[in-house]
Amino acid sequence: MEKKLIPQTLMQQRLSIITLGVGDLQRAKAFYDSLGWKVASDASVEEIVAYDLQSMALALYPWEKLAKDANVQTERSGYSSFSIAHNLNSEEEVSELLCKIPEAGGTILKPATKAFWGGFSGCFADPDGHIWEIAFNPFAKLGSNGEFQWNGVTSNDETNC
Repeated sequence: MEKKLIPQTLMQQRLSIITLGVGDLQRAKAFYDSLGWKVASDASVEEIVAYDLQSMALALYPWEKLAKDANVQTERSGYSSFSIAHNLNSEEEVSELLCKIPEAGGTILKPATKAFWGGFSGCFADPDGHIWEIAFNPFAKLGSNGEFQWNGVTSNDETNC
């Protein structure tokens, strides 16, 4: 009888989709569309809206349906215990993007400022209160397509591949 090996890692270290529960799907879609994002498919935008990102997707789904699907209560506390970060290449890019958020329908929670860790960041809430951090991290250089890695992205040229 062949012995099955148990993998060292039961779950690969990656994300596929982040789904945000929203109160008004069309309002949420309008907000992300106004940031310049493109919907992945118009096929089911009445039920769920998805945006393809690098190697993953962000989905918007009605809050009540998301709670029902996860088999959890629908009460909200007004604070989500996580934030989503979007890193950029400079302090100027951070400031420019955050200046556009109120016009798109978001709320600035923390204006762009020098961060205690040596970077530059600010935070906003989307129309459903999801917290986004917009940041420049001088210690984690982005890849040529905006890819982020905690210690910076190295190009193939730098690794002699």
